[in-house]
Amino acid sequence: MTESIDVKQKELFGHPIGLYVLFFTEMWERFSYYGMRAILVLYLVAETKGANAGLGWTNGEALSLYGTYTMLVYVASIPGGWLADKFFGQKKSVLYGGILLVAGHGILAVEEMWAFYSGLALIILGVGLLKPNISTMVGGLYGKGDIRRDKGFTIFYIGINVGAAISSIVVGYVGEVYGWHYGFGLAGIGMTLGLIQYIAGQKYLHNVGDHLGSSMSAAEKEMSDKPLTKVEKDRVVVLLVSFLLVIVFWGAFEQAGGLMNIYASEKTNRMIMGWEFPASWFQSFNAIFIILLGTTVAGFWAKRKLKGKISTSLFKMIVGLIIMGMGFFFMTAAASQFSTNGPVIDGQGGSAMYWLVLAYLFHTVGELSLSPVALSYITKLAPVKYASLMMGVFFAMTGFGNKLAGLLGEASESLGEFTIFTGIAIFCVAFGLIMLLFRKKLEVLTHGAEDDEHEMAH
Repeated sequence: MTESIDVKQKELFGHPIGLYVLFFTEMWERFSYYGMRAILVLYLVAETKGANAGLGWTNGEALSLYGTYTMLVYVASIPGGWLADKFFGQKKSVLYGGILLVAGHGILAVEEMWAFYSGLALIILGVGLLKPNISTMVGGLYGKGDIRRDKGFTIFYIGINVGAAISSIVVGYVGEVYGWHYGFGLAGIGMTLGLIQYIAGQKYLHNVGDHLGSSMSAAEKEMSDKPLTKVEKDRVVVLLVSFLLVIVFWGAFEQAGGLMNIYASEKTNRMIMGWEFPASWFQSFNAIFIILLGTTVAGFWAKRKLKGKISTSLFKMIVGLIIMGMGFFFMTAAASQFSTNGPVIDGQGGSAMYWLVLAYLFHTVGELSLSPVALSYITKLAPVKYASLMMGVFFAMTGFGNKLAGLLGEASESLGEFTIFTGIAIFCVAFGLIMLLFRKKLEVLTHGAEDDEHEMAH
């Protein structure tokens, strides 16, 4: 339901070249975000004295800030989407967001508390402008009914995770070994490269991201001013219900940067042949698995659809939640093993690394079935005049999930990791099964939004 594409676009590997411009912009934006996220909690809990001093916060305090910060990063997508729809357009909003992000990450490199909080604030504003609008622009590259749309979002999603994988390893290593603020600065350099690339690629984005109330023709403006039709209202209802899946999913999944990050650092035996595996590197596993499995999972669902089997967006999202939830049973096993082996001392004890690897594998397969599909789903169902706003609401739901993740992480201090991990697993699977019961009724309200998808000639 984004802007229609009337002109023939240049293509590369069967997709518009504009997709790859957005791919690399988002790749570097996620490099900066996930690089900083990989070391944020570790920096907060690091002791105030020593070679690489941190802020010396408790785990609970660190997870509380982490949850609030990551929530605000995504909730800012609502005003970011609204500003794009009303004033800037999506294309300029991405540009302004990129500039704010370069400034925010750069300031974080300064070793002062005013710089720490100012940097976080600028990153929140920057992501709020960039994140919903670049995703909406991806949808705008494809005409209505083009089955390539879901695949396009998966390619775009792989870009996100190339950035996340590289940054978790590089920024994580620099931050842990050479200094936290060097890591923050390196994240800023990555965002600068992304901004330069986006500006250079504007010629491939001529017909995308310019939708704006003030720039519409008289006929378009009259259409835009009309109240939503019954079909449009029903589709918004389905989107809002699907967002419940999003909150639950990210509330569980985002333990990665918080509780699972601290668990990897404090309770996992990370010794490999006398060498200690950096805790922040576990953050890269999810991204690496996405790069390896992204097209495979997307291809699996596309083949199911062409064979006439159930493969609606809602079905994929529900299955994704259940699979991700099951991954937490591996963390239950890790916590159980830790209670048996005790803490890591001289390379002995603790829980094995393979539990985290298996958990991230299941989380990844679940994520690939839910997150890029949800992005694509919004561009199919959202009324055109609310395209960026609905994308902003989606990211806000992601933000609430992040805050929920932080609260659950804090609760582990009193309840213990075993209880939290097991509870998350059971709740996600149960909630997914309940949503399956209502799937058909909800899909009726989409009024056939996905019925006419087919292979497009290109």
